[in-house]
Amino acid sequence: MKLRPCFILFLPCLAQFFGAVPLAAGETAGMARPSAAQDERMAWFREAKYGLFIHWGLYAIPAGYWHGARQPGFGEWIMQHAKIPAADYAALAHEWNPQKFDAEAWVKLAQDAGMKYLVITAKHHDGFAMYRSTVSPFNVAEATPFGRDALAELAAACAKHGLRLGFYYSQAQDWHEPGGAGNTWDFGPDPQKDRDGAYDRYLREKAEPQVRELLTHYGPVSCIWFDTPQMMTAERGRRFVDLVHELQPACLIDGRLGHAGDYETTDDNTVPNLTAEGDWETPMTINHTWGYRRDDRDWKSPTEILFKLVDVVSKGGNFLLNVGPDATGEIPPACADNLRVVGDWLKVNGEAVYGAGRSPFGAEFGEFSPTQKDRNGQPLFLTLSLWRCTTKPGKLYFFYFGDRRGTIELPAFENKITRAYILGDPKRAPCGIEIVNGIRTVRVQRQGPDATANVLCLEIEGDAVRAKGSN
Repeated sequence: MKLRPCFILFLPCLAQFFGAVPLAAGETAGMARPSAAQDERMAWFREAKYGLFIHWGLYAIPAGYWHGARQPGFGEWIMQHAKIPAADYAALAHEWNPQKFDAEAWVKLAQDAGMKYLVITAKHHDGFAMYRSTVSPFNVAEATPFGRDALAELAAACAKHGLRLGFYYSQAQDWHEPGGAGNTWDFGPDPQKDRDGAYDRYLREKAEPQVRELLTHYGPVSCIWFDTPQMMTAERGRRFVDLVHELQPACLIDGRLGHAGDYETTDDNTVPNLTAEGDWETPMTINHTWGYRRDDRDWKSPTEILFKLVDVVSKGGNFLLNVGPDATGEIPPACADNLRVVGDWLKVNGEAVYGAGRSPFGAEFGEFSPTQKDRNGQPLFLTLSLWRCTTKPGKLYFFYFGDRRGTIELPAFENKITRAYILGDPKRAPCGIEIVNGIRTVRVQRQGPDATANVLCLEIEGDAVRAKGSN
């Protein structure tokens, strides 16, 4: 098979937004080489690359304010940040009636945005189930005027339109339950719940049965996204793993259960500085909060979203981008508009993202400073954002940022270039290749005065990229 690299030129660059931070577990964190069976289970995830995360629940009603006072922090954490008594918070269910909720519209937005899977909060730390649960009456179908199973409607829409569905489930924290972790203002310190058996009772009587419900009543589930594994010992984590494998063997488990999952999860809003091995995912929110806050409308621009997506994919990961619908069930229109712009870009350039692998180069990411330190006392990483690269069998994709019309210098590799053309050009007219001062260059033209990105494809000889000076 011949290797046919492709180069993508992205215009314009907002470099001030593009700083990356390291993986919590280190720059090359990853799992051991997976088996053939694991490769088969991971195939859809490796192809998808881009998903929609949705945080939606009772916290959208206060939307960052309690009794008229602004509460700092994430919208979905308001119960803990304001130390709201469980009974008072539960009363919000009486107000929950999101008449604008339209599962079909949410799924269409995800697909218009170019996303290949959707993960929604089935139960967040507040303990409120966004589906009809026989385990606890504190759920959207029984405790609210809305009276509908939101996840059932979303599952049906995903199945109808071919979008993969995953569920976020807070297995450890549950501020509504006396035995759940996290609510220390009502129910006392967490270590005491662990010692007296209350935590295990919560796990066995609520968390595990609810996960069973999610994996039994909503069709194929692509992944279970666990979170904040306080007090999740190996034995406790194993019970969830066994449950998932028993009910839906193809369902993937993320990296926050407290037991090894199928893929790693970076810290929130974190992109590793360098290429990371194994299967992993970066969860990131489109503004500064996950659940809806009425005072946070600082949406990432399409340019920022695209760079983050490309940056993650070029380092070997998936990008799970979050939105927080409001209490009416509406995803903020400005936020949705930005997602659709990204989707339009992907309609032309998605070949370089979906199913693409990590960069074979690395110098494009930047380097560690020999003198400067970060806040943890480690060498400071000096990020570069001019270009990125992804790969496929037979292809390479270079993403150049900034107004790159004219001559572009290519990174050094030995393979002969046999053809160059703009991927988005219907005629795929050849682009000129020259050697200037010993460096191969390609001459490109911008596709229209307002084009967001150009894609330059190079076909080269050889089955793999050969580094300069290699045999």
